[in-house]
Amino acid sequence: MTRGKLILIEGLDRTGKSTQSEKIVKELGDEVVLFKFPERSTPIGGLINQYLTDRSFDLPPQSIHLLFSANRWEVNAKIRSLLESGKHVVLDRYVYSGVAYSAAKQIPGMDISWCLNPDKGLVKPDLTLFLSNQDSSSLQDRDGYGEERYEKAAFQKKVRETFFQVFDAIPDDNVVIVDVTGKSIEQVFDTIMPLVRKVLGNNSEDYLYF
Repeated sequence: MTRGKLILIEGLDRTGKSTQSEKIVKELGDEVVLFKFPERSTPIGGLINQYLTDRSFDLPPQSIHLLFSANRWEVNAKIRSLLESGKHVVLDRYVYSGVAYSAAKQIPGMDISWCLNPDKGLVKPDLTLFLSNQDSSSLQDRDGYGEERYEKAAFQKKVRETFFQVFDAIPDDNVVIVDVTGKSIEQVFDTIMPLVRKVLGNNSEDYLYF
């Protein structure tokens, strides 16, 4: 049996990642499973959710970074099992977000290399689509923006810069930057879906790892 493919949708907060992930899943139907990170239904995910939504709940930046990584490892076996069974898996955020958001804090000792280390051994996606929106004002106009800890314009700008530093630091030919600035949901979907279908048609059985 040909293994399933791992498709990742990345980007800043409120750039349409969840919308596009859900549209891909709807388009492909039963052959694909969606995971959103952080996976807040797990024990570790519950702590992360509290950290993101309750500003009085504070943790050292190193600790929260390791929790985000542990959250990815919590569901790693399930993702691998699905891929081995022939199911495709779509991820809404993954390792790149974890590294970029932590490294963007510019904490001494928490450089990109340090931030990546806990994720080494996780499967790399067969395709990573980074949704890039250069119009920060459009993000702030979205309903609910600013409710969670990292949804601040100045920090999001740092995260965007750090994402590209991460892509430079982690060699990955399967990363595609998709400019979504000023584009409708359907226009973005029409851009990314052919890329997804191309990868799904690849019969490679080999995995790549972070």
